[in-house]
Amino acid sequence: MTIWNALTSSKQLDDIIAASHTKPQLILKHSTRCNVSYIAKLRLEDQWDFDTSDLDAYLLDLLTYRELSDKVASLFQVYHESPQILIIEKGECTHDASHLDISVDEVHEVLE
Repeated sequence: MTIWNALTSSKQLDDIIAASHTKPQLILKHSTRCNVSYIAKLRLEDQWDFDTSDLDAYLLDLLTYRELSDKVASLFQVYHESPQILIIEKGECTHDASHLDISVDEVHEVLE
């Protein structure tokens, strides 16, 4: 099962950017009211085979933290979608995907 770190503050975004210079960071923007978002999250969790030494995974509840979700979209220059994953490497979003394009296989492809 995926070990999610809750993304709840702007300070954490600074930490994610800093950490991304050492190892990739993944952010899942998740809506707790959306069935597609629930399915995408469940698919990630069911297939998750990364170790915490491979990458850090953050879960952003975009309904509770809408302003933070908007900041993520602006900071990493991605169009807001939900559900959506962003992979952050060396301070930049190197990949984003949404809806049923979200998969562990895709994350592996991007990181290889």
